[in-house]
Amino acid sequence: MFDALGSLVAFRLLGLAPDSPTGAALHFFVMDVAKILVLLTTVIYIMGWLRALLTPEKVRAMMKGRSGPGARLMAVGLGAVTPFCSCSSIPLFIGFVEAGIPLGVTLSFLIASPMVNQVAVVVLAGVIGWQMTVIYVLTGLSIAFVGGYILQAFRLERWVESYVWQIRMGEAQLANDANGSLRARHDYAWSEVRQIVGRIWKYVLIGVGIGAFIHGYVPADFVARIAGDGSVLSVIVAVLAGVPMYSDAVGIIPVAEALLGKGVPVGTVLAFMMAVIALSLPEMLILRRVARWPLLGIFAAYLAVSFVLVGVIFNTLRSIL
Repeated sequence: MFDALGSLVAFRLLGLAPDSPTGAALHFFVMDVAKILVLLTTVIYIMGWLRALLTPEKVRAMMKGRSGPGARLMAVGLGAVTPFCSCSSIPLFIGFVEAGIPLGVTLSFLIASPMVNQVAVVVLAGVIGWQMTVIYVLTGLSIAFVGGYILQAFRLERWVESYVWQIRMGEAQLANDANGSLRARHDYAWSEVRQIVGRIWKYVLIGVGIGAFIHGYVPADFVARIAGDGSVLSVIVAVLAGVPMYSDAVGIIPVAEALLGKGVPVGTVLAFMMAVIALSLPEMLILRRVARWPLLGIFAAYLAVSFVLVGVIFNTLRSIL
């Protein structure tokens, strides 16, 4: 549906050629803006209904009964089975924070959700084989699980924007009131959509715009020319090159396949993929609406170091296997 909309605007209405940089960029922009805004609206609305059924107090009580590892395993598992890109995961991040779920657990979800999903795993297995794909999935889930503990140690709650806490605390009574009728629940959920989408829609446009420019005008072999020898430095360069880009796990796999075909080592390609999926500048721009720069800096630094280690380990494993 979203691909057809992008094709309608870029190729039929404007008459751009599908293989032209402008046509590819505009198609990407229209398709992804529509997809993200629909997902944002849907996910926030559903979270609003859930908050109307389960108040923050009830959610916090449920989480108190679970151990730290159990809560993080739940977050990582939920992230793995939700096929959302990084930008689409942010409404769930907001909902988790608003519901009083510990920030370390929330960040575990935010790492796992874009990196691992069922469709991407199947496609990736066809590119690098099941053996390496299983290692990739286990590595991604481990980064998410361990990351929750490491990031929680920095007491990052102090750098969550104050309005998020105010929404959670100030609207608890509204959520309680919404338990009464279907109409009240709908009104509450829709108010959540208006408030959150109203805050971040500009960042969605900026983020997808950056991704569309990269998608249309930066050739796929750009990264291959600067990150092709498999060294630690090349893995670092690949991670840095992935930061300005934007894609979900499935969308970046064709680029990864092209890079592998050009001889770029698999670890370097996977580190690049992870950076594009979970460490992208567009994601950080959107996440900035709910988190301050110190939190984003620590979050990004953890991911960058983890992805470099993954790249080096995979390059080593590939040479052995």
